[in-house]
Amino acid sequence: MPSDDGTEAGFHTKISTHILDTVTGEPARGVYVRLERRDSAGWQTVAEGNTDDDGRLKHQVALRDWRAGGYRLLFYVEPYLGGEAFFPEITVAFHVHDPERHYHVPLLLSRYGYTTYRGS
Repeated sequence: MPSDDGTEAGFHTKISTHILDTVTGEPARGVYVRLERRDSAGWQTVAEGNTDDDGRLKHQVALRDWRAGGYRLLFYVEPYLGGEAFFPEITVAFHVHDPERHYHVPLLLSRYGYTTYRGS
């Protein structure tokens, strides 16, 4: 049975991202993104996937893995931008202070720069 956010039972989506190519004004489709959580052993992968046709990805995180603490999103943008990309991958580290809230971390992307912010 799906959980209250539409994901499979035992999972939920409390973290999402959206990548917009600021050069073309189009969503960045098919970009691989990995979500990691920091614990005593270092960084552990808790979810991964590719952005959809709208450049969006809702990570399905196992309920046992979603809690307050340090996280990071790793965006592997070189395949999308091509071999001349100045930033082949982008890491955005952040803290989850309230695991009951939704966290949206958009990425505005171009070949030679990027920006991010806490979305809603």
